[in-house]
Amino acid sequence: MPDLYFSLYPWIKALHIMAVIAWMAGLFYLPRLFVYHAERSAVGSELDQTFQVMEEKLLRLIMNPAMIVAWLAGLVLLSMGVFDWGAAWSWIKIVSVLAMTAAHGWMAKRRKEFAAGQNTRSGRTYRLFNEVPTVLMVVIVTAVIVRPF
Repeated sequence: MPDLYFSLYPWIKALHIMAVIAWMAGLFYLPRLFVYHAERSAVGSELDQTFQVMEEKLLRLIMNPAMIVAWLAGLVLLSMGVFDWGAAWSWIKIVSVLAMTAAHGWMAKRRKEFAAGQNTRSGRTYRLFNEVPTVLMVVIVTAVIVRPF
């Protein structure tokens, strides 16, 4: 059984990378939707309803499943012993992934506020927040690929 388990490594790694790409696409796009939602639609308007549908579908049909698959595949990779627990890059990646998950949760909360007609944040707030996943992605990729620490 262990041989089969380890022969699946490249497949699990590929699944992990694909899930991360889908998750990141959502993390980049959802704050942009929030920018336009906050700046261009009035609560209860047809445009408000359109943004709500787009935001909910992006979160529930793409981002949530992609995040779950990324986490599960990542945990399986961890169980295969391919992670260097003694290296700083490993811990930087873990902390950054936790921050990415927190950012996802923050966005999910903002979507609920828009759905309830209770958004109090400006488009500028969402523009600034849009940089958070980008910075985290740069940190994660650098930590994993370059392993400077």
